[in-house]
Amino acid sequence: MLKNVQVVWFKRDLRLSDHGPLTAAAKRGPVLPLYVIEPEIITAADFAPRHWNFIRQCLLELDRGLTQLGQPLVIRHGDIVAVLSQLFTEQPFTTLWAHQETSNWVGFQRDKQVIDWCRATGIQLNELPNCAVVRKLTSRDRWHAHWDHVMGQAQHPAPSNLTSITTVQLQAIPDAQALGIGSEQLRTPQQGGTNVGLHVLSSFLKHRAKHYPRGMGSPNNLRASARISPYLAWGALSGRQVVQQTRQQIPNFDLAGRKALRTFENRLHWREHFMQKIEDEPEIEFHNFARSMDGMRAESFNQSYFDAWANGQTGYPMVDACMRSLQATGWINFRMRAMLVSFTAYHLWLHWQKPALHLARLFVDYEPGIHYCQHQMQAGTTSINVPRIYDPVKQGLNHDAKGGFVRHWVPELRDVPTSFIHAPWHMPYEMQQRAGITIGKHYPAPIVDTKQALAFARAELSKWRNSDHYSQDTVRVLRKHASRRRSQHKKDAQRDHNPRQIGFDFDNL
Repeated sequence: MLKNVQVVWFKRDLRLSDHGPLTAAAKRGPVLPLYVIEPEIITAADFAPRHWNFIRQCLLELDRGLTQLGQPLVIRHGDIVAVLSQLFTEQPFTTLWAHQETSNWVGFQRDKQVIDWCRATGIQLNELPNCAVVRKLTSRDRWHAHWDHVMGQAQHPAPSNLTSITTVQLQAIPDAQALGIGSEQLRTPQQGGTNVGLHVLSSFLKHRAKHYPRGMGSPNNLRASARISPYLAWGALSGRQVVQQTRQQIPNFDLAGRKALRTFENRLHWREHFMQKIEDEPEIEFHNFARSMDGMRAESFNQSYFDAWANGQTGYPMVDACMRSLQATGWINFRMRAMLVSFTAYHLWLHWQKPALHLARLFVDYEPGIHYCQHQMQAGTTSINVPRIYDPVKQGLNHDAKGGFVRHWVPELRDVPTSFIHAPWHMPYEMQQRAGITIGKHYPAPIVDTKQALAFARAELSKWRNSDHYSQDTVRVLRKHASRRRSQHKKDAQRDHNPRQIGFDFDNL
C-alpha cells in the first residue's frame, strides 16, 4: 500500500482549478479524491433531484479530469464518518483535506462530526477557506477589504499529475432515480460542469454584460443575466475565478459596459457578504435574525394560500408565471425571486420558512447563506432592512409590458388583451367570453385583495417592531452582520440611532 496518502474530500467545490486543498495535498503525497453521497443531505427538506442532476454532471466532468491526471474520483454513498472509517481500512491515509464549507445546518453538523472523528483517530484535518468567508469571524470591520484582497490573490493551479491508487474500489456515479430520490426533467436545464460554466461566463463577460443593469430585471431577457449562479453554488467555478475574469474584461468596454461589469462584481461581493452571515450564525436557517420577531406570522399560516402560491394559482399572473417558469426551468432572475418572496410575506402574510424550503428545492443554484438571508430581508425579520414590497401587477407592467412571459407560462390567459393581461379580473364579462376564459373558473380570481392585505401587513409589522426587545435586536444584528462599507455604514448608523423607525420601500409598487 502507498504511504502518506492524502484524502481530498470534495463537497461544494466540484472543480480542479483554484482548489486549494487539491493543490496543497498533491504537493505532500499521493492524492485520493473523494466525494460522498450523504443520505442526510440528499433526503433533507431543502434538496431535490434537480440539485443532484446538476451535481452529477459536475462530478462526471470532475472524474474525467482526475482520471486524465492519473487518479479517478472515488465515489461513496453513506454516512461520512462511516465512509471515512471504511476507506481507512481499504487504504490508510494520514491527512484529510477539505474546504471550509458554508452550508446548511445539516452540513454544519456533518463537518463537526468529521472534526471529532479526525481527532479521535489521529488523522490530520486541513480545512482551507473556499472564498472570502471567514470562519469564527470576530468583527465585520474591514471585511470588504478582506474580500477584495482574497479575490486578488493568485489562483491555486491544478496538479499536473496524480499517483494511481489501485487499492481503493471505484464506483459509478448514480443518477437521481438510482439514489431513490425520484427523477426530475427540467424543460431547459443548465448543464453542470466547469467547462460549461466557463463558457457561460465568457459569453456574459464578452457579449451579454452590456445589457446587465437594465435587462436583469426582466424575466423575458435571460441573456442579460449572467446565469453563472449554479456554478458558483456547487463550486464548479470559484468566486475568485469569476471576479478575476470580470476585472480582466472591464478595460475592454466603453463607459456603460465598465459600469455594468462593476455592478456585476458588486453583486459577487454581496454574495459572499450574505454567506458570511450564515457562517457566523447558522441558526438563521430556522430562526429570525431578530428573535423579538419570533411568533410573527407563525400562528396564522394559511395552508391554502401557500398551496396556491406554490402551484402558480394565486390569480396574479406575474406571480403565477414566475412560479411555473421556476418549476419548469430551475432558475429565474433576482427581481422576480424577490417578488415571489415578497408576495408570500406581505400579500399572503406567510411565515418565511416554509416558502423558503419550497424555493430551495426549486432553485438549482440554491445557496443556503444567500437564500435564508434574502428570505428574512424580504419578510422584514432582520431588524436592519427596510421592507421591500413588490406589487405583481406593476412588476408585470414594468418587465413584461406586452405579456409575452405571462402568456407563455400561464396559457389560460393566452387570448387575454394586453391591456388586461396583468390584471385579468378587471375584464368585463363580455371580454372574458371573447377571450375564452372565465376568471374564477378557468383561471383563479386574486386570492387576496392587495390594498387590504398590505394595510394589514404594515400594521402588524409596525406592532412587532415597536418593542424594547426589537431595539436591542437591531443593535445586536447591526454589530454582528451589517456591512462596513462607508455608504452602508452611514445608513446603519442612522438606523441604529432610531432603531424603532419603520420604513416601507414602495418604489416597487
